[in-house]
Amino acid sequence: MILRAGNGSEIAAAMSNRRPYHHGDLRAQLLETVRALIEEKGPDGFSISEASRRAGVSSAAPYKHFRDKPEIMKAVAIAGMERLADRMEAAAQAKPEASLERLSAIGKAYIDFARAEPGIFRVMFGATIHDEDPDVQRAGRRSYGILLDAVGARLGREPTDPDVLMRAYSLWTLVHGHSFLVIDDNMPSEGARPDEDAFLDQVGRQVMDG
Repeated sequence: MILRAGNGSEIAAAMSNRRPYHHGDLRAQLLETVRALIEEKGPDGFSISEASRRAGVSSAAPYKHFRDKPEIMKAVAIAGMERLADRMEAAAQAKPEASLERLSAIGKAYIDFARAEPGIFRVMFGATIHDEDPDVQRAGRRSYGILLDAVGARLGREPTDPDVLMRAYSLWTLVHGHSFLVIDDNMPSEGARPDEDAFLDQVGRQVMDG
């Protein structure tokens, strides 16, 4: 870079127009930028270079923290799983333990997350995120564990009980499938569309008490 003489006000103005950059913020800044790009363009609709430009850093900067785009996508997916678990946990704690209301609230939190972050939701459960990755497994176990605990409390059994595992899986598949119908806009027409809260209540009763 060639520096040319200029008056103090010109230099100050040029410096003030630069976006501040702190090495400690780079990873979080990139993940937030990629998160926004996924919702805007889809996971395949942007490059690392575009994410770098959007974040206001050099195209080489992401490689200080990530090996390649798949590794960035994995980190974004794990962060999404943590946000999902936070929603589910908050919803569970707001309802009485061992109640069907707690199970319905957990399901509602799951669907609301998918509705709020459809792009991230697809990435979390997409083919590019490897289930056998230990970091992904840990993040996924947290949210699923919230459901297992709620089902176990309702039945008065340990979360590892086979009946708890089966009923939790049944609840998850129904709510997970519904979530994808919602974000893919494949729900029935308005007149035939069930009330979501009523749907969750019925699913909970049928799986847990049926």
